[in-house]
Amino acid sequence: MLEKLQSLDTQAFIYLNGLGSPTYDGLWLIITKQVYWLPLFLLLAYFIFKKLGTKQTLYLLLFVAILLTLTDQITNLFKFSFQRLRPCNNPEINTFIRVVQVRTSYSFFSGHAANTMAVATFLYLNFKREFRYLGFLFVWPLVFAYSRIYLGLHYPIDIICGYLCGGITGFFMFKMYKIAQKKYFSV
Repeated sequence: MLEKLQSLDTQAFIYLNGLGSPTYDGLWLIITKQVYWLPLFLLLAYFIFKKLGTKQTLYLLLFVAILLTLTDQITNLFKFSFQRLRPCNNPEINTFIRVVQVRTSYSFFSGHAANTMAVATFLYLNFKREFRYLGFLFVWPLVFAYSRIYLGLHYPIDIICGYLCGGITGFFMFKMYKIAQKKYFSV
């Protein structure tokens, strides 16, 4: 059963990765770097600041920092436990897939997918009533994570499991934030 799932995962990866073109490689290399998402982060911070004010915004950002640290450490625990080779390092497929970028760390599961989904989930649950189109925030993890397949760094299962981890940790951090917020801000 596990071998069949891995085979389907590899086939899906080969298909999705094969959709790429050297014409777009530069774009996907930009998309995969967190620094280029800074305008989105600043825009979100601005809207959050306008809604909450300085003190509560800093408090919320503290929870985001804790969330990212937690999600990142869970991701590393899984990567070092499973030690799944990235597609770009897998000798069974790396000679015929599109390898745009190479990393030597392990593949399962995607930290990019986990971290972005965790933050998107946390922010969405906190602000879904205040911002009408906040659901579009989930486009960010989708595009960001697909870049990892495009570049040859992650299998689809890595992305899906990263999304699950991120969604779960984002939800639990939201619950902890709400408890702490009531205690310290009487909201």
